[in-house]
Amino acid sequence: MIIGIDLGTTNSLAAYFDGGMARVIPNRIGEELTPSVVSVNDNDEVLVGKLALEYGKLHPLDCARVFKRSMGTPQKFKLRGRSLDATELSSLLLRSLKEDAEEYLGCIVDRAIISVPAYFNDMQRKTTAEAGKLAGLEVVRIINEPSAAALTYGVGEKNQDERCLVFDLGGGTLDVSILEYSDGIIEVHAIAGDNFIGGEDFTKVLAEMFLKKSLIAPEDIDAKTKNIVMAAAEKAKVDMGGAKNVTVTCKIDGQMIEHSFSSTEYEENCEALKNKIRKPVEKALRDSGFKLSDIDRVLLVGGTTKMAMIRNFVAKLFLNFPETKVDPDKAVAIGAGIACGMKERSEEIKELVFVDVCPYTLGTEVMLNNGLFDEPGHFLPIIERNTVIPVSRTQTVVTARDDQSRVCVKVLQGESRMATNNLLLGEITVPVPLAPAGHESIDITYTYDVNSLLEIEVQVNSTGKKRKIIIQKSENKLTKKEAEERFELLQHLKRNPKEDEENSLLLLRGERLYEECCTDDRYGIDQELMKFERILAGQDRRKIETAREELEKYLDTIESQI
Repeated sequence: MIIGIDLGTTNSLAAYFDGGMARVIPNRIGEELTPSVVSVNDNDEVLVGKLALEYGKLHPLDCARVFKRSMGTPQKFKLRGRSLDATELSSLLLRSLKEDAEEYLGCIVDRAIISVPAYFNDMQRKTTAEAGKLAGLEVVRIINEPSAAALTYGVGEKNQDERCLVFDLGGGTLDVSILEYSDGIIEVHAIAGDNFIGGEDFTKVLAEMFLKKSLIAPEDIDAKTKNIVMAAAEKAKVDMGGAKNVTVTCKIDGQMIEHSFSSTEYEENCEALKNKIRKPVEKALRDSGFKLSDIDRVLLVGGTTKMAMIRNFVAKLFLNFPETKVDPDKAVAIGAGIACGMKERSEEIKELVFVDVCPYTLGTEVMLNNGLFDEPGHFLPIIERNTVIPVSRTQTVVTARDDQSRVCVKVLQGESRMATNNLLLGEITVPVPLAPAGHESIDITYTYDVNSLLEIEVQVNSTGKKRKIIIQKSENKLTKKEAEERFELLQHLKRNPKEDEENSLLLLRGERLYEECCTDDRYGIDQELMKFERILAGQDRRKIETAREELEKYLDTIESQI
C-alpha cells in the first residue's frame, strides 16, 4: 500500500487514494493532524505527536519541535541525554504515521510519497528520503508541496489554460510557486521561498508583545515558562479570527496575567515578517517573467494562511482574492494522496504531467581576476535557478596555473557568488597535460533530467578524455546495511504503547493543569488523577473508558476556568 505524507514543520498528516478521491488518514487518537513533535519520557519511551506535545509542556528540555527547519544540517537535539538529528526525529514521526495508517487501513503500508517545500535544497531532500527509509518506507517520490496543493485545488481539471500562484505559508516555511496549465501539462515557471518563516514566527511576535507589556525580559524566564507563554500566544492567535482585538492570557509564577492588543497593533509588530514574505513573491514573479495581471488564480496553502491578517495581506499584494475552498492544513496531504493515485495509474484520476524547474542554481568553483590578481573561490553558474528541466548546459574553463596536472570540478548548488557559501553536491577530478596557465581547456556539462538526475560530464579538450558522475536529487544516500545499522541505533528508544496513548495524554494534561492551578483546584485534580490511576491498574477496559470520559469532562471544566 502507498500513502501520501505531508511532513510538516508544525503538523504532519497522511492520505491515501480510494474511490476516485484522496482521503485523509486519522491518527491513533482519531485526529487528522499529528503535531510534528518528538519527546522522550523518564521511562526512556519515545512519544510522538500530541502526547509528545503535552509532555513537552511539562518537560521542554526533553522535547524536539520545529526540527524540519534543521533537515540537511548537522544540528542535534538533546532528549534525555540522547542526541538525535532532524533525520532521525523525522523518521520517528514518519514511523508513527505509517503505523497509524496500517491500523486504519488494515494492511501493510510500505511505500510513500513525501512532500517537501519546493525551496528545499538537495541535501534537505536526500535527508527526507533517508528519514522515510529509516521509518521502514520506500520513498517512491519526493513531491514539491506547491505541486501537491495544485492537484488538490484541481488545477487543469477544466481543461482550460490557466496560470496559478501557490502561496504556501506553513508553521515554519514559505513557498511561492508560479505554475501554468496547458494541454495536460502543469509547468512550474518559478519557485522562491524561505525555510525560516512561518506561523511559529507570528506566534513569537505575539509572545514577545505579551512579555514586553508584562515587563518581563525573555532571558529572565526558564524554558518551561517560555513554552507556556508561546502556547498561550498560539491559542490567542488561533482564536483571534477576524476580531479587532487579540487577548493573551497566561499564568506566570502563580500569577494570572492577561493583556489585550488591537489587531492593528499586532499587524504593525508583524510588519517585518510581512516584508520578509513579500520578497519571495517578488522574486518568483521576476524569475517567471509574469506580471500580477497574468496570474489567474492565487491558491492558499498552509495553516498560517487561516489568519485574517495573512489573507488580507495576500489579497492586497496580488490585487486578487485568494482561493480558500480547500482546508489549507490538508491541501498538501490530499495532493500527495492524489499523486499516489497517479503513481498507481488509477483510471479514476486524470493523468497530469508536471514540468519542474531547478529551485537553485547549479555551478562550479573557479578563479577570477579581481583587477589586481587572480582570486580563487568564485562561483560559476552553469544552470540558473528556475530553468525548466530537462536541460543541458556546457561551460568551458581553462587551467589557472602553470604546469597544472589536474582539474577538480566541484558540483555546487546555491546563489552565493562565493563557492564556499553554496552547497557541495559532489566533485570530479580529471588529469590534464602539463602546460602554461590558460592553455588547457575543459568542457563542463551539467545535464538535469525529468527524474531529477544531475549528470556531470567533464572533458579535457586536448586529449578527449571524459569523466562522468551522476547525482540524484532525491536519492537515498544510505546503503541498505547503513540504514539497518542506523535503524538499530534508534531501537534503544522504547516505543510508548499505542493502546495507552489516550490515557497517557489525559494524565499528562492533568499534571499540566495541576501545575497551572492554585491550591483548591490542585487538591481536586490530584484526587481525580489518583482515582483514574487506580482504575487503570485494574485493567478493566469498560471501567477505564467510563473513567476517562469523566476525567476528561472534569479537566475541561478546570481548564475553562483558568
